[in-house]
Amino acid sequence: MFSTLPIPIIQAPMAGGVSTPELAAAVSNAGGLGFLAGGYKTAEAMRTEIHKLRTFTDRPFGVNVFVPGDKVVDGEALGRYRAVLAAEAERLGATVGEPKWEDDDWEAKLDVLLQEQVPVASFTFGCPDKAVIAALQKAGSFVIVTVTSVEEAHIASEAGADALCVQGAEAGGHRASFRNDPKQDEAIALFPLLADVRASVRLPLVAAGGIMDGRGIAAALKAGASAVQLGTAFLRCPESGAHPLHKQALADPRFTETAMTRAFTGRPARGLANRFMAEYRDLAPAAYPHVHHMTKPLRAAAAKAGDPERMSLWAGEGYRLARELPAVELVEELKRELEEAWQDRAF
Repeated sequence: MFSTLPIPIIQAPMAGGVSTPELAAAVSNAGGLGFLAGGYKTAEAMRTEIHKLRTFTDRPFGVNVFVPGDKVVDGEALGRYRAVLAAEAERLGATVGEPKWEDDDWEAKLDVLLQEQVPVASFTFGCPDKAVIAALQKAGSFVIVTVTSVEEAHIASEAGADALCVQGAEAGGHRASFRNDPKQDEAIALFPLLADVRASVRLPLVAAGGIMDGRGIAAALKAGASAVQLGTAFLRCPESGAHPLHKQALADPRFTETAMTRAFTGRPARGLANRFMAEYRDLAPAAYPHVHHMTKPLRAAAAKAGDPERMSLWAGEGYRLARELPAVELVEELKRELEEAWQDRAF
């Protein structure tokens, strides 16, 4: 699969409306692999985006789906967090959403992947069982599972995945770990993790986490990756569906660092450190998607009020290098930088 890409660049699937058909198509047309994000939408909405994407490109593309997690959460902790959020909601003129578990239309989305015979299907928050992966492969899909540890890499390899997306601690957005366990919150940086996984499984690897330019891409390829996945690098592209305030915040000097938090969704995720994160980071329980549903009205109200201090501004550690360029131009620039890096004898 990766050997057929003119450029070993994958645009990360960013849920919540960021990964639009326009963005994915632009990246694929430029020689990379564009991705749609199936998370937080219905199966039919995902199908509609696939159809729209196919009107923009005849190049390969990918679709990412969330694997459902554990229904069991600490109800008392969830109740305490909801009570704390009530005051914040009142200040925003909103109400706290209802905490609930859902499978994000899992079975129906699998049906769409099969029926649409998507070129690449990837998974986050877990690994589908062997039968699911085999069915997708039979339908013509190349299957990628996102992993954050050697243990997860072994699980995905044994389930029959075609490749692994190795996500390091530097990555923006949600950590893709299979379990939402506070005792396992310590994440491994990309390059040590890439080396460990490479030594443990014999599958093609995609490197993900904080990579923003051609030199970073070259370093990941030299470390054994077959391709490199970039998300934050594409956030400021005009084709990106990121909120304008989110795009502006990436270049705003008041946001000086990123941090991990469960405050917005109940799962660890990296974003620009803002007031909401600072105030609620230590209070949010490990309850996903329950917390996501509770804070969704607050995040929407904050965006409407033009207040980035209370929005989830997902971003990787290299966010300052995000460029405001059309996606095709960005891919071309990354390709040029990659070629320069390979020619650098000191590299």
